[in-house]
Amino acid sequence: MNFFQSFISKAAEVVWGPATVALLVGTGIYLSFGTKFIQFRKMKSAIKSLFSKEDVGDGDITPFQALMTSMAATIGTGNIVGVASAITFGGPGAVFWMWVSGAFGGATKFAEAFLAIKYRITNEDGEKSGGPMYYISRGFKEQYGVNAEWLGWLFAFFGFVASFGIGNMTQANSVSESVEATFGLSPFITGIIIAVLTGLVIIGGIKNIGRVTEKLVPGMAIIYIIGSLIAIFSNVSMIPTVFKMIFTNAFTAQAVGGGLLGTVIRFGIARGVFSNEAGLGSAPIAHAASKNEDPMVEGINASLGVFIDTIIICTMTALVILTSGLVSIESNGAMVIEGNLKGATLTTAAFHTLLPGVGGYIISVGLIFFAFSTILGWYYYGSKCVEYIAGLKAVNYYSWAWIILTFVGATTSLETVWNLSDVFNGLMIIPNVIGIIGLSPLILKTTKDYDRKIKVEKGKVREQLTTP
Repeated sequence: MNFFQSFISKAAEVVWGPATVALLVGTGIYLSFGTKFIQFRKMKSAIKSLFSKEDVGDGDITPFQALMTSMAATIGTGNIVGVASAITFGGPGAVFWMWVSGAFGGATKFAEAFLAIKYRITNEDGEKSGGPMYYISRGFKEQYGVNAEWLGWLFAFFGFVASFGIGNMTQANSVSESVEATFGLSPFITGIIIAVLTGLVIIGGIKNIGRVTEKLVPGMAIIYIIGSLIAIFSNVSMIPTVFKMIFTNAFTAQAVGGGLLGTVIRFGIARGVFSNEAGLGSAPIAHAASKNEDPMVEGINASLGVFIDTIIICTMTALVILTSGLVSIESNGAMVIEGNLKGATLTTAAFHTLLPGVGGYIISVGLIFFAFSTILGWYYYGSKCVEYIAGLKAVNYYSWAWIILTFVGATTSLETVWNLSDVFNGLMIIPNVIGIIGLSPLILKTTKDYDRKIKVEKGKVREQLTTP
């Protein structure tokens, strides 16, 4: 077993190594420049579209519910544990590189959601099904006459395996550990509660998941952001020092105890991607269910998810950790973390330092809701992967397995499961990025045509307003 664990751990390091990080960021940079940074210049219209009351078309859930369902899966332990890990292993400068991954990742999310709407199908139950497996197989056949169904199947298989680990068992484990530490409740009891609640939500399918996530995700995000801001401004004098630490350390060769600059960049970008999932191929599965029939509009809406997840929520966690004074940089550039804290314990200690008594509860409650929302979002991803591989009937068996393994995850040690799912999670990137890059000429051409159309429409409006 030790050999197997060691092998899986090494495989995870390779899959999430520099090559994968470079591939993801490179794709984001290419799409950002190709679309003229559509993730930023169309942000205002994305927000307006999300809150529109108009019934925009055929689909299962509203555009807002689609975004919240995709964010339910991305806003999770990565926002708490991942940020702390990035700082622990990469130094304060890793935060800057997380921002970089978020800035360019928005264009990747735009492309994923664009393709999800463009190539989605209606299944036997009348529901929309889409995502990388569909845009790889259908898109390559339409654009190039190439049969790439095997590549779509490969993505679906990787997504199916990864869903049980990163989307289910490890999340349930995080909840049970947090509840036991804070409230003293047995993991067995917690496991039963999570399994029952999960079953009650997923039994209604994507429409029920959408109704729950549209309330759960904004609520938990707002509470976490407010709690973080109170903690940060309780030591407001540290804020200028913190930003100096971030920007200085981001470009120095001395990271953790004299580490290389590459370490800072790698951990910052890798944890950013791990948190926002841009390029992973998971989010477009949720966006494919949107009632929005315009690929461009849905793509623009999707790009908001990366900004909220990485630029806002991850930044809140990072600023709390750094303003707490638990992390410092010595004159030789080496980083010192008080008590050698790391992961969730570092974030918890930071909140407790700034907000004694209350801070610990913010993290505990945040972890509970973040992890539960991830379980819901990833159930939908996994079910659509199963549907693609084995058909709709197999989804019923998957649902029961999901509920049972939620309980198992809450009551079992999961080091091997975490590493194994981490490998398959990373493997999802390869077929997805091949699909995005292969179909990028279509994405860029459509974006150019869309911009031209908007420009013409604005010109007509101005002409009408100025004509006597």
